[in-house]
Amino acid sequence: MIREIVRDPLFLSQPSAPAQREDIPIAMDLLDTLEAHADHCVGLAANMIGCSKNIIAIQAGPIRIAMLNPVILKHSAKSYTTEEGCLSLPGERTTARYPSIEIRYQDLKLHRQRQKFSGFTAQIIQHEIDHCQGILI
Repeated sequence: MIREIVRDPLFLSQPSAPAQREDIPIAMDLLDTLEAHADHCVGLAANMIGCSKNIIAIQAGPIRIAMLNPVILKHSAKSYTTEEGCLSLPGERTTARYPSIEIRYQDLKLHRQRQKFSGFTAQIIQHEIDHCQGILI
């Protein structure tokens, strides 16, 4: 189901709770909402659709991936500065990101995954994990 995008900074700045099995429908809604905004959006966090759960969905090339309880385990030594926009907030802001990351998350079947990402995909994931932690750029 496509959900409305939350734009309230007070709600978005609250850290999310861990996702559980019963939260899988939220992940599915995130994927549907991401697809609906595909022309101008590459990632969403559950709080952006009104659910304070630690779930993100990203567009990685031609595929969309939902991740429950993502955690950055490692990142490159140096960061870079970039400008990012957000579907929930107007304009663009400057932020620091790592060019490569290794994360742990659960997939839609709740299987643990460990994966490395780099480039723009790593940047998207860092932005959405920030959302889950209540960090707004």
